[in-house]
Amino acid sequence: MKISRFEVFAIGDGPGVDPDKGGVEPLACIRIHTDGGLIGFSEVFRVPPGVVKATVGGPDTHFGRLLLGQEITHPERLWQLVWDAFIHTNRRGWEIMILGALDVAIWDIYGQMLNQPVWQLLGGVQRGPFQTPFGQQVEVTPYCTLVSDVWGGEPMFTQQVARAERLAELGYRAFKVEPMFSTPTDVVEMARRFRKTLGTAPTLMVDVGYLFNDVPTAVRVCRELEEFNVYFFETPFPVDVPDAYAKLAAKTSIPLAMGEHAVTRWEFLDMMDRGQVAVMQPYMTTCGGLTEAKRIVELAVPRGAIVCPGNWSTQILGAASVHLAAYSPITPFIEFAPAEVFDSPLRQELQNAGFPVRDGVISLPTRPGIGYELPREIEKKYQLS
Repeated sequence: MKISRFEVFAIGDGPGVDPDKGGVEPLACIRIHTDGGLIGFSEVFRVPPGVVKATVGGPDTHFGRLLLGQEITHPERLWQLVWDAFIHTNRRGWEIMILGALDVAIWDIYGQMLNQPVWQLLGGVQRGPFQTPFGQQVEVTPYCTLVSDVWGGEPMFTQQVARAERLAELGYRAFKVEPMFSTPTDVVEMARRFRKTLGTAPTLMVDVGYLFNDVPTAVRVCRELEEFNVYFFETPFPVDVPDAYAKLAAKTSIPLAMGEHAVTRWEFLDMMDRGQVAVMQPYMTTCGGLTEAKRIVELAVPRGAIVCPGNWSTQILGAASVHLAAYSPITPFIEFAPAEVFDSPLRQELQNAGFPVRDGVISLPTRPGIGYELPREIEKKYQLS
C-alpha cells in the first residue's frame, strides 16, 4: 500500500470565539490517502495552516517529494527517511512538527492495515494496572487543564476552582491549575484555594507558564507549595535554561515538568540530563510524532522520569496521546483540555467525537489505527478558508 495523496484543510471556531477562553484557533488537519483506500488522519498543532498547505501537497512540495508514492511498510522507516532528508536543514521547529503530524497519520494507516489499535503496535504489553492512579483496571487517566479568563487575584482563584468543582462532579479526578501572569503569592494561594475546596483526593498539578527568571523565588514558591501535595510544577523557567531547572530540582521535592513546545528526543534528553526535569510532556505531533514520542519514553525509563503527554489542543491530538499512554510503562496521566468548561463549540464537538471519559478515565482503544474519525459535518461546519 502506497501513499497516493495528501489532503490539508483548516478548522477553527472563527473570530467570534476568544482563544484565551478555550476557543480553537485555526488548526491545520492532514489526511493521508493511500492507493489501497485507507486514510490516516492527524492535526498539526501550533503550525500556521498556510505553512502546512504550502509544504504538504503535490510532488513539488517539501514533504510531498519525500513521501508521495512511498510504500507503508513501517512508520519508523518513513520517519527516518524524512529525518535523513533534513540533515542539511534545522531539524527543529515547523519542519519537525509537521513531520510529527504526518507520522501520527501514518501510524493510523499502519494500524488499520494490521487491524490493530496503534498502542498494541507500539508495544502495549508493557502497561499494567498498577500504573493507573485510580482503580484496578488498565485505563488512561486524563488531568484537566484549568485556565481562567483573567489572571491574578480573586477572579482567577474563583473561576479556576469553580471549573474544577464542575469537572469533579462529572467524574474527573486530576487537575492542573494555571496561576500564570501572577505574583508568587498568588501561585501559592491558587493551590491553597484548590485544596480548601476540593480536598486532598484529587491529584493537583501547578503550571506557571515560564513565570520566573530567578531560582531563589522559584525555590520559595515550591517550598510553600509542598504542603499541598503537588504532583508536578510545570515550566517555572523558560526552557532555554536547563541549568536553572537543575538548581530548582535540587531544592524541592516537587517534580518539575516541561515539554509542550519541545521537538525531538534530543531536547527532552537535554532537559532530563542537564535540567534534572522528572516529568516529560511531549505533544504527540510537536515532538516529532508517535515514533519520536516512543523514543522519549524509552529514554525516560532508565532515567527514572515519567512521561505525561501534553495537549492544550483538541481531542484529535488527544487520541494519539491515549495510544502512547496505553503503551507507556511510565505514563500515569495525559493532559486534557475539557470542553465542558470552555467557550468553544468546536472543542466540544471534537471531544464528543473522540474517546469518551467515563468516571474520570478513558478505556484503551480497540478500533484499528488511531481510531479518531472527524465527522464530515464538523469539518464542513468549522472549515476555514
